[in-house]
Amino acid sequence: MVLHPQAAAAMAAQETAPKVTDPGFDVVATRAADREAALAEPREEVEHVVDLDADGVLVRLHRPAAGPGGPAGLVLHLHGGGFVLNDIDVHDAAVRRLANRSGLAVLSVAYRKPPEHRFPAAPDDVSTVVRWLAAGGLATLGLPDDVPLFAHGDSAGGNLALVAALRHPGRFAALALIYPFLDPQMAGDSYADALAGFDRGQAEWYWQQYAASPADLRDPDLAPLLSDGLAGLPPTLVVTAEHDPVRDEGELLATRLAELGVEVVATRYLGLVHGFWRHPQVFAAAEPLTRQVAGFLRQHV
Repeated sequence: MVLHPQAAAAMAAQETAPKVTDPGFDVVATRAADREAALAEPREEVEHVVDLDADGVLVRLHRPAAGPGGPAGLVLHLHGGGFVLNDIDVHDAAVRRLANRSGLAVLSVAYRKPPEHRFPAAPDDVSTVVRWLAAGGLATLGLPDDVPLFAHGDSAGGNLALVAALRHPGRFAALALIYPFLDPQMAGDSYADALAGFDRGQAEWYWQQYAASPADLRDPDLAPLLSDGLAGLPPTLVVTAEHDPVRDEGELLATRLAELGVEVVATRYLGLVHGFWRHPQVFAAAEPLTRQVAGFLRQHV
């Protein structure tokens, strides 16, 4: 396995960045710095962007230009960041691109994060938004009650998107999961053979921040590979990166879904690393991946 030159350059640039396992790592300061950096990057115009209160959970609607009937679907977007970092501002540029490429409305969810708010705060917030949509929220967004609903997330957001579909069977028309972070046991060989990205110790740190107790690490709402409801999932896209410690757990999910008869498409991006989707200025593959997600979701409108 060989790193793509763009991935190698990105990893070299990150060598001196603080790691979550460093003594004195400052979660609050890191969140603020990441938000400042993200908001300084170019952002595409979207026809309509507004922040709303969904029964106590902040959400941001990105509604692109569409025909007379409006957007043909609504994508519930859950941001990544190991459950601990990032927010809807950090992901704003990527969500704008997804809305514009897909022609679908995208609703970003500002779920609560650990260590301030541990499991199950995040999936509970996502469920609150799903219920809000069904109880009049779609009308608030200017969308019909029968508009198809999709779930999409990257990394920890992929975990939350999958859990949302498991918690609300039949509610989603399709899922798109980008290098999902799924297995607190970290059983995959990719933790040993990935050439770049975070290591096992850092992954363990994220899981420890997220779980409120050791028992939570076996809860299917935290570790969805343990769920007995996988067979009921809608069509699902699973995307992995070759040099990503979480590669194997995403591909294990895809294999299980196929064996259970779920319509699943799995794509591994060769030479690439965790996190590449959000950075089209660094990774040429980020734009094709956004278009792949957009096309997959449009296929299931």
